[in-house]
Amino acid sequence: MTTDIPCWQAWCDGTAAPNPGRIGIGVLLVSPAGERREYSLRTGQSGCNNEAELLAVAETIERARQAGARRLHIHSDSRFAVDCLTGLDDTAIPRLARLLAAIREDLARSDTRIVWLPRHRNGDADRLARNALGLASKPPPVQRFRRKGRGKLCETARQRNPLSPLSSPDTRNTED
Repeated sequence: MTTDIPCWQAWCDGTAAPNPGRIGIGVLLVSPAGERREYSLRTGQSGCNNEAELLAVAETIERARQAGARRLHIHSDSRFAVDCLTGLDDTAIPRLARLLAAIREDLARSDTRIVWLPRHRNGDADRLARNALGLASKPPPVQRFRRKGRGKLCETARQRNPLSPLSSPDTRNTED
């Protein structure tokens, strides 16, 4: 794998509504020059959330290939998909095993890396996947904590910006 080839970045998400149910896929591709390409796709099939997540990874690889990407870094909030595709886990479910095998072949033939990230860092892909099924976007998670010695409850809503994995939180004080 060569590091002098420009790297594309991708964020992907899959959703099944209900679970199992209709599958929607969201993909955000960002070229090395910063050009964003968004894809919101309804697969026309039904399946579980894990199948939706794997289909999102497969679609991401295909869309990146079509865009001319030779090197790709995929971000997914699916622990199942990332762990299975990196060899940390596997499944005995035949339908998912076949899909995993096909994706692993694609990964082996390309300069592609896949990593896990928390859901709140995958907001654009989540929005695209949910929009494919006509679902509203999820609000950002709110973390609550007490500041030492102040007695006030603070809330932190994490901003969803896939281009900046260290987005600064929006912090506001609220009364108890």
